[in-house]
Amino acid sequence: MNRGPVSQFIEHHYRHFNAATVVDAAKSYENHLAEGGKMMITLAGAMSTAELGISLAEMIRQDKVQIISCTGANLEEDIMNLVAHSHYKRVPHYRDLTPQQEFELLEQGMNRVTDTCIPEEEAFRRIQHHIEKIWKDAQANGERFFPHEYMYKLLLSKVMEKDYEIDPRHSWMLAAAEKNLPIIVPGWEDSTMGNIFASYCIKGELNPSTMKSGIEYMMYLSEWYRKNSSGKGVGFFQIGGGIAGDFPICVVPMMYQDLEWHDVPFWSYFCQISDSTTSYGSYSGAVPNEKITWGKLDIDTPKFIIESDATIVAPLIFAWLLRW
Repeated sequence: MNRGPVSQFIEHHYRHFNAATVVDAAKSYENHLAEGGKMMITLAGAMSTAELGISLAEMIRQDKVQIISCTGANLEEDIMNLVAHSHYKRVPHYRDLTPQQEFELLEQGMNRVTDTCIPEEEAFRRIQHHIEKIWKDAQANGERFFPHEYMYKLLLSKVMEKDYEIDPRHSWMLAAAEKNLPIIVPGWEDSTMGNIFASYCIKGELNPSTMKSGIEYMMYLSEWYRKNSSGKGVGFFQIGGGIAGDFPICVVPMMYQDLEWHDVPFWSYFCQISDSTTSYGSYSGAVPNEKITWGKLDIDTPKFIIESDATIVAPLIFAWLLRW
């Protein structure tokens, strides 16, 4: 299968520094899959609002990723974009906004993420109306699910299908739901839907136990990793830093050191795209070799760090893998 124009451009022009690392990381990712390996992609930042789904959804459909770890914001914001895209507002001059102008956006119900404002009423509340019923039905039936499983139920019910405002093939959450892709959502409480769920618990309308916890996510991940890390093993493709990456990468030392399962293999590929430069005590800016000391990566694990904007770099690497 021939490579498309984007891949050809990358290979011809990206020869040095961060650009060369983009090519090296993409080729190593491709080789990892070709040799039977599996890959985790972790999503920090506002990658869903940046519409990474345009390329990530196709990555999911083509089996280029086998498991995702993401923040609660990324879990919900892809669906928000799916059903409220026309109501979003772009603010190209966001660096010039005064505090008064920022407050005016708040009064308009527009929550700003860099240059993009998410419409509260059309996005958050539209989802809340439906997800509330799914949460309460589960509780009434004595059932408990993970945050991503509730979102899968919402999408697969097609109750919001009439509200889609983008090509549904550009929604990575919809692609993931259709494949029942495993997702890990550490710290889900730190999200709009997490806050809404907490408000129902405070009002006594829901029990916290109706939502499975982060500890249960770690148990779920350890079981998945044990089943999928034989042979070539599982790679780790990290977009940004923070809990979306730090939580799942720790499953390996947890199993090896705390459970004393000494047959657990290290992560077998590592790449991080981050604009966080190496600095004192920084997890996001730590060089990959530091992870060797924590029992996460091996000496010979292919390691790449691309110091750049993930909204630019990740779609290029995905384009390479998809031969665009």
